[in-house]
Amino acid sequence: MPKKLLSGLFWVLLANLLVKPFWILGVEVGVQNAVGNEAYGFYFSIFNLAYILNILLDLGLTNYNTRNIAQHPQLIGKHMSGILGVKLCLLGLYLVVAFTAGALLGYGSGEFHLLAWLCVAQFLNSLILYLRSNFEGLLLFRWSSLFSVLDRVLMILICGMLLWGPSLTAHHLPFTIDHFVYAQVAAYALTALLALAVIGRKAGLRRLRWDWRFFLVVLKQSAPFALLVLLMASYNRLDPILLRRLASDAEAGVYAGAFRLLDALTMVAYLVSVPLLPVFSKLCAERDAGRSQLVQTLRVVFWPMALFGIGAATACAVGATPLMELLYHGRGSLYVPVFRVVIFGLVPIGMTYIFGTLLTAGGYLRQLNLYAGGSLALNVVLNVALIPRLGAVGSAWASLGTQAFMAAAQMLLAARLFRLPAEAFRPPSATELKQLVTTIKNNTPTQ
Repeated sequence: MPKKLLSGLFWVLLANLLVKPFWILGVEVGVQNAVGNEAYGFYFSIFNLAYILNILLDLGLTNYNTRNIAQHPQLIGKHMSGILGVKLCLLGLYLVVAFTAGALLGYGSGEFHLLAWLCVAQFLNSLILYLRSNFEGLLLFRWSSLFSVLDRVLMILICGMLLWGPSLTAHHLPFTIDHFVYAQVAAYALTALLALAVIGRKAGLRRLRWDWRFFLVVLKQSAPFALLVLLMASYNRLDPILLRRLASDAEAGVYAGAFRLLDALTMVAYLVSVPLLPVFSKLCAERDAGRSQLVQTLRVVFWPMALFGIGAATACAVGATPLMELLYHGRGSLYVPVFRVVIFGLVPIGMTYIFGTLLTAGGYLRQLNLYAGGSLALNVVLNVALIPRLGAVGSAWASLGTQAFMAAAQMLLAARLFRLPAEAFRPPSATELKQLVTTIKNNTPTQ
């Protein structure tokens, strides 16, 4: 079973590594170059509002479902009909909150039009993640791998034809940000329908149902995690929203362009954290018996992550001008000052993935929520203070300061709660690196 799980993890990660960097650095860059900073900043600000609130579309249902279906696969049809009904109700809640937030931000008809379509896209994306959790619960990892990238593949094809094909150019129509959003909705919708058709057939799904008791139980179990996701998404994605309100769409567009490469590189930290959660959970459950292995595991992941973050950020900062010119065709100088600041967020983000995963495995969600709330407040204060004077550069400093605060807080909290010795931060030996691979293989849950 561990081999099957690790094989599934390999296919999911491989598929994402092949497709998503091309989406971020190819299509998204092409879209921003086509529509300009002002239009892309307009989109990016509204997208981040929809993204921050998308936890309301899930509330922990996906994680709950993966665990439950793995333990009780015979209940997949019953649970799917109930959860799909709950997700439709959550869509109503999500739309109310998102449009209320838009009203508070002073959105006009243009903003609300784009927000409505982006909310639909976020709902479809959340639905795909839920449907994939059924494949994962049944250990059908190759199906999960397919649907983890199918939406992006479809978006690449649609946007590629619109950007570089004859569809618009033949009619002398410019590519607009609306085309980009409609392409996302179409790709998500087709992927969701295909995933629903496949898993619905396997589950024997016939109708939807509503169960209040089921919903309340799941909500109670997942509330702390949902709050943590909401708070972390907020302090990570709030910058362009505040930039648009305190500066301009163009400044938000510049920030989006500089942020893009950081977004792509943080995928490395995410991929490292994926196998860490089950390993840390196992070692935390063993308490004192697993403490020495916990220290060894931290040593093995801490230094490679730190060196990768520092090395990649430094290299990118030194080569900022040619990098930005390569991506943005003669307009790279606009992004360089912001990029040279924001890229160093790679270091604290890597540390957050390691120590945040450890604290989550240990069940310290209350403390993580307190720190995430403090980080959100810090981010707002720094942005409000710096944006009027420095624009997108000020927002980059606010982001870097917030990430550094959260990483330092998590590291100190983990050191205190787990009584980590200085040895935990010493570079690992080659033997310890080999032992970690064995530990991951032996301790990965069989579900």
